Amino acid sequence: MNTSKVWYVTGASQGLGLTLVKKLLDHGYRVAATSRDARTLSQAVGLIDKDRFLPLAVDLNNLDCIDESIQQTLAAFGRIDVVVNNAGYGMAGTVEEITQQDIRNIFNVNVLATVNVVRGILPVMRSQRSGYIINMGSVAGFVGAPGWAVYSATKAAVAAFSEVISLDVKEFGIKVTVVEPSGFRTGFLTKDSLAYTESKIDGYQAVKDTQERYLAANGKQPGDPDKASEILIELAESEQPPLHLYLGQDAYNRASDKLKAMTVELEQWKETTIEADFK
Repeated sequence: MNTSKVWYVTGASQGLGLTLVKKLLDHGYRVAATSRDARTLSQAVGLIDKDRFLPLAVDLNNLDCIDESIQQTLAAFGRIDVVVNNAGYGMAGTVEEITQQDIRNIFNVNVLATVNVVRGILPVMRSQRSGYIINMGSVAGFVGAPGWAVYSATKAAVAAFSEVISLDVKEFGIKVTVVEPSGFRTGFLTKDSLAYTESKIDGYQAVKDTQERYLAANGKQPGDPDKASEILIELAESEQPPLHLYLGQDAYNRASDKLKAMTVELEQWKETTIEADFK
């Protein structure tokens, strides 16, 4: 592995981001990692090594703050080879009951922050004529579950953004992957990472049943963050990483089933589809 590479990881104070940063440092990489609180991040990582680890306090809703963190990374390490847009959180509830401000907030973090970090780092990678962008999506962005409509919309946006930006930057030697995991044993279903609105409306039984099942699964998810982190490191060493990478058996099953169903529906409605064109 090329351990001289510099990684820039957002949302690194907990969950998969924290696990990844620790793995990277264990492997000898240089890492700039962001969190809302640099001290908390440093304590969580547990390593004081200014030559290899740069903890950054970054408000991902602030463009100037993002740009400053990129400049600090360049000042410390001279380059940025891999960016991991990991910052984000979940949201469960019915669209009727989630507030408009809460919807704006999750789009700001899950989508706009990802776009803005990429915007800030692309000039660096273009000048290097190399780089790798990993955007953390979710299988929910392709196959959602009842009660997760808003969250799924944010992750679908991340996937679409990743698909098109990969076409835009290919000529510069920059690669892109959107990673779409199913349930991993992180703090995703805890109060720190999940905005949960309990439904008080009569009905919505599918939503209520699904939410109860998901909340009960906290701490029992099949996905292993250590294995996921190793996979991300391997991706960065690959000559041809995938554009989409689903992680976890559940993610594979759900994506595979949807692709089959979509193919059947597409063919079933083929004649109607092509009738829309001028003859």
